[in-house]
Amino acid sequence: MWPLREWTELALKTQEMLLSSGTVIRLRTERIAQAGLAPSADDLVEFRRMGDEKLEAAHASGFAMARQWHSSQIGLASRICQQCLHGAAAFLSLAGSVTPAQAAEHGDALIRAASRAANAAQRWPNSTARIASEGLKPIHAVATANARRLGAQQAAS
Repeated sequence: MWPLREWTELALKTQEMLLSSGTVIRLRTERIAQAGLAPSADDLVEFRRMGDEKLEAAHASGFAMARQWHSSQIGLASRICQQCLHGAAAFLSLAGSVTPAQAAEHGDALIRAASRAANAAQRWPNSTARIASEGLKPIHAVATANARRLGAQQAAS
């Protein structure tokens, strides 16, 4: 797996969300300006929706990040610690080797343990990207849905 794949996907989703947000801000600002001091019932519904959806998306984002953090970071930290302990045990076995054959066998075990610990530690940055991606999903969904909905409304007008 390409190490930067998750970070690249996060960057692309963020860019798409920002472009959609720009469209939504423009369309809603125009609507507010057109409504002036006498907004219609539909305008009031849309204006209220602006605040409600931001709160809902922020709540969903925070919850998604907390859930992803718990499932990935806690488990990953546990695996890294476990692999480090296996490495320490392999090192002590190597240090206690009596014969050259034991030293070779324990040396191989130490190399395998160190490799597993390094592989586990390499997953940490991608795990952080997954947390950010999970947090972005609800906000991205609202922004892109609003851009489509408001764009369709403007085209119909």
